[in-house]
Amino acid sequence: MSHRQKILVVGDEYDTAFVLKNGLERKGGYNVDVFTDRFTALNDFQADSYDLILIDIRMPNMTGFDLYKKIKERDNKVKISFLSASQYTYEEFKKYDPMIEENHFIEKPIGLGELANKIKCLLE
Repeated sequence: MSHRQKILVVGDEYDTAFVLKNGLERKGGYNVDVFTDRFTALNDFQADSYDLILIDIRMPNMTGFDLYKKIKERDNKVKISFLSASQYTYEEFKKYDPMIEENHFIEKPIGLGELANKIKCLLE
């Protein structure tokens, strides 16, 4: 790998988002940006900036699904995965994009090592 792959994490829980950032940078060697505000994340998002985006589904004012649709309008090539505390099912997730694969639906809780391995597979 010639460059560190770049990941964007968007979630409304500050502590959780920064634990993910630190863990993925340490365990996966990724360059990770974090936003805890969906609107700021969307305003700052630029196409072709990230290899993968991790979005928490359940967020106030704009769901992860809504953010997904808005990001895909700007960059339809970026890979996006969802983090869910399992109140949402993969079938609900698939309604937003029938082409998305089940491995892009990540259930919480998940260990950082397991998440880093899953991301490695998603980016290959």
